[in-house]
Amino acid sequence: MTAIINSVISLFIMILVGLYGAKRNIINDKLNKGLTDILIQIALPFMIVSSFIFSYDETIKDNIIKTFYYSLLAYILIIILSYLVLIPVKENKKTVLHFANVFVNTGYIGFPILNAIYGPEGVIYGSIFNMFFVILVWTYGIMLYEGKLNQFNEFKKILLNPSIIAVIIGIIIFMFDIKLPIALFSSIESIGSMTGPLSMIIIGVILSKVKFKEYMRDKTLYYGIFTKLILIPLTICFIFSIFKPSKAVNSVIIMTAMPASTMTSILAEKYNKEKEFAALLVSLTTLLSLISVPILLRFI
Repeated sequence: MTAIINSVISLFIMILVGLYGAKRNIINDKLNKGLTDILIQIALPFMIVSSFIFSYDETIKDNIIKTFYYSLLAYILIIILSYLVLIPVKENKKTVLHFANVFVNTGYIGFPILNAIYGPEGVIYGSIFNMFFVILVWTYGIMLYEGKLNQFNEFKKILLNPSIIAVIIGIIIFMFDIKLPIALFSSIESIGSMTGPLSMIIIGVILSKVKFKEYMRDKTLYYGIFTKLILIPLTICFIFSIFKPSKAVNSVIIMTAMPASTMTSILAEKYNKEKEFAALLVSLTTLLSLISVPILLRFI
C-alpha cells in the first residue's frame, strides 16, 4: 500500500504543477505542444533505451524466459478482451479506451509496486513486460490512433519513429549484454527520467481545460474505468491461474492491473482524439488504482 500511495501522490503532484502552469498562463497551448514534442521525440526514446539496460542473476534466467511468454500472452488476451467489452462504445472514445486497456502505467506505478513486493527480481520481470509495452505502443498503439495504415509512407514513418529506433538499440544492448560507459548510461537515464514529470505536467495542462461536469455525466467514462481496473485484470488473473504460481506469473498479473498509461493522453493530444476524455481517464484510473490494485493483490 505504501508503494502504491507514494507513486500515485507523486504523479498527482506533477499533474498539479501542470494545472498551476496552465492557470497562471505559464504554459499555453503552443508551449504544451512543444513539451509534447520534446516528450515523444527526445525524452521517451532515452527512457526506452534505459529500460532495456538491466542485469540479472543466472539463477532466474529460466523465469526471465518464461516471463517473455507470459507477457506476450497477457497482451494478446488484453487486446482480445478489450475489443470484446468495448463493442458497445463508438468512434474516438473507443480508441482511447482500448488504448488505455492495453497500455498500462508500468514505469511509474508498476515498478515501485513490484519492487516493494518482490524486490529487484520483480523489477526484472516487470522490465520484460515493459519491453513488450514499448514495442507495441509504437506499432499497434500508433495504428490505433492513426487508423488503418494503407500507405507505405505512413508505415515507414512509424518504423523511423525515434522510439522504434530506441527499441532496436535497446534490444541489441539487452541481447548482447553490452556494458555502456558510466557517463553515457548516466546521461541516457537522466534524460529518460524527464518522461514521467513531463507527461504528468502535460496531462495537468489538458485537465485545466476539461469541463468536469460534462464528463461526470458520461457513462462511457465509468464503463471504461470498470473494464480497465476490474474486469480485465480479474479475467487475466483467472486465466493465469492455470500456470504454476511464481513471482514471474504474479509480476505479469500485477502489471496488467496498473492504471492507464500516460501515453493514452499524450497520443490523444498529439492526434487530437478526445484528449480531455483521455486525460480524465488517466487521472481517474490512477487515483482509483489505490483501491483496485490492493484488491487484486489479495486475489493473488
